[in-house]
This record gives sequence, C-alpha cells and structure tokens, in this order.
Amino acid sequence: MVTNEQAIAQTQQWIKEVVIGLNFCPFAAREVNKGSVHYVVAEGTKLHQALDVIQDEIERLDANPEIETTLVIFPAAFTSFSSYLDLVEMAEAMMERNEYDGVYQVASFHPQYRFAEVQRDDPANYTNRSPYPMVHLLREASLSKALQHYPDLENIPERNIALARAKGFEAMKALRAACMQ
Repeated sequence: MVTNEQAIAQTQQWIKEVVIGLNFCPFAAREVNKGSVHYVVAEGTKLHQALDVIQDEIERLDANPEIETTLVIFPAAFTSFSSYLDLVEMAEAMMERNEYDGVYQVASFHPQYRFAEVQRDDPANYTNRSPYPMVHLLREASLSKALQHYPDLENIPERNIALARAKGFEAMKALRAACMQ
C-alpha cells in the first residue's frame, strides 16, 4: 500500500517529467514554480467520500486565493476507468448544483485513461494517464486569463497527441512508470 506522501511525491514527479517535461500543459510550470498547486490524497474508497473530499477542496480554493489549483489523488479507489468516469460525472453535477459551474473546472487523469474511439494502446492516451486516478480542480477565471496570452490554444490537444504518438507507446509507458520509482 502506498503512503499519502508517496502518492503525492509520485504525482509531483509525473507532473514534472510528463506534464511539464513534455509541455502537455503550458501553464503548469508557472504554478508549480510558484508553489500554488495543492495536493491532497483522498483516503476513502466510496463515491460519497470522494465527493466530500472534492467539496472540501472546492471550499479550500474559495478560502485560499493563493492556491491556484488542486489535485485530489485517489490511490486506493476508482481503479476502473468506468467507475472513475462516474466519479467525474458526479463531481461535475455536484459543482453545478452548488453553483460552481463557471468558477471551477474539473480536468480528469487516470492510469487507464482512454479517449473515446481510440485504441487502448494508443500513445495519445498517455496525455491524460497519471500514476493514480485524480481529479484536477482549476480556477476558470485564471484559466481564461492564461488562455488570452497563449497563442494557438486550440491546437494544444492535437500537439500533445502528436508528441505522444511520436514518442510511442513503450516510451510513454516507461516515462510514467519511472515516476512511480
């Protein structure tokens, strides 16, 4: 069983080596360098427990404007991609119900992430394959502001997919696996 500290360290390594290292998110390095990314490990394994943690983290973001973004890590839950997608759907519904739609946004990452209509072994899936299931909460206002200063925004996903495919399945798999050391 992985400790909370290990799950956070491995996630931070993945962000450094994959997300920032491959420039999958051109905005991540700035926030990591500023120390404005909050990491929390959700220990519960039930859907209602996960939603409670996500709500707590939304409230933390409300109360702490210096925290730009939060990663909620689930090392012991939502191991199947379909159960994880249920969590994401419920989290988004909860946010809308609580009038956080347009305030925060959910980005999804999972070890088995698979884009619709893409083969399981397509390297493109590694643009969203993380060490553990996680929900990334982003401030929409900050995201909108950052996007104003980034040229060619629409092509970020296509560029990431092309890069992952150029590296190949085994290289992408190895890169993520190295973060687990």
